[in-house]
Amino acid sequence: MQFSEKRNLTRWFIIVASFFIVILILWNTYNFFQIFKNEERAKMEFWASAQKTLANANEFTDIELPFQIIQNNTTIPMIVTDSKDSIISHNNIEDAIANDTAALKKYFNSIKNDNQPIKMQLSEKSYQLVYYGNSPLLNKLKYYPIALLLIIILFGAVVYNFYRATKMATQNKLWAGMAKETAHQIGTPLSSLIGWLEILKLDNVEESTIVEIEKDITRLQTITDRFSKIGSEPVLEKRDIVEDTKNTVDYLQTRVSQQVNFTFKAPEHPIYVEINPALHSWTIENLVKNAIDAMKGKGSLNIIISELEDMVKISISDTGKGIPKNLFTKVFEPGFTTKKRGWGLGLSLTKRIVQEYHKGKIKVVHSEIGKGTTMQISYKTT
Repeated sequence: MQFSEKRNLTRWFIIVASFFIVILILWNTYNFFQIFKNEERAKMEFWASAQKTLANANEFTDIELPFQIIQNNTTIPMIVTDSKDSIISHNNIEDAIANDTAALKKYFNSIKNDNQPIKMQLSEKSYQLVYYGNSPLLNKLKYYPIALLLIIILFGAVVYNFYRATKMATQNKLWAGMAKETAHQIGTPLSSLIGWLEILKLDNVEESTIVEIEKDITRLQTITDRFSKIGSEPVLEKRDIVEDTKNTVDYLQTRVSQQVNFTFKAPEHPIYVEINPALHSWTIENLVKNAIDAMKGKGSLNIIISELEDMVKISISDTGKGIPKNLFTKVFEPGFTTKKRGWGLGLSLTKRIVQEYHKGKIKVVHSEIGKGTTMQISYKTT
């Protein structure tokens, strides 16, 4: 049996054992509750018997024991009524209730269903009924299983979150390792391509071709740099976010369908933000590619940079299929995708870059089914 199978078997054994322990505790508590309830019933029957003895007492009757039994009942709330449920006397009830006729009647109706009343036959034609509620101790015991269950649920939630966090940490380490290895593997052929590019320059290849190849090699270097940064704390630089965003958009514009109409609007002056240029470029690329996919390669794409006091906002709007309002936050969850092919990591990675690395915010500002979506990134300016 493999280690993972043994670990899963152990985990299920712990879950099943915990389940049976909970059942056993609840069952034991219920039995304990019933024992107390039966004991209180017996006490009230003794009390009724003592009351009956006092009611029928004469000069030869020993009333010391009945009187003592009656006096010893200091915890169980009770109400004595006649055969027509008219209240005759009461005991162990709060003064606020006992001194208010309406409140006493309401309390009487509430304890009617707590326990079966005890009948005191005073004579052949006369009897009284003793209604009693649960003592404070019994009431506390009644809620004990609920409190225990809540504690167990809370404990289970803590264990589950710990297990989930541990699993996610392991997965993150795996992904980070794979990303760094990918960057390392790309580095070798990339170095070779740079060498071949120098040879092409010596062979007097057309300048425009050389420029485009250089752009693609630079792009590969940027991608390698991105993957090498996964799992590491990125170095932030004070950069002009307008220029960096425009450079990424210009590169993408020349390499996507000509049926996508790009519009870029931004202030004429630089706006400086503490960012990592490689990761910021990745963020813009993810959002632009998502927008193009939503439009199926045909439509209008608007990128607008606006400055508000100490904030800068980058809005990316498309004319695609739109997102339902109930999915506005879910689209950023790992694994969520509406594509037939896809890992659902693009937007979750984008959110992590924006919020964790750059301390910014990202959200779906507006979306309408069949009309398009606007995504927005916000950063603090320096």
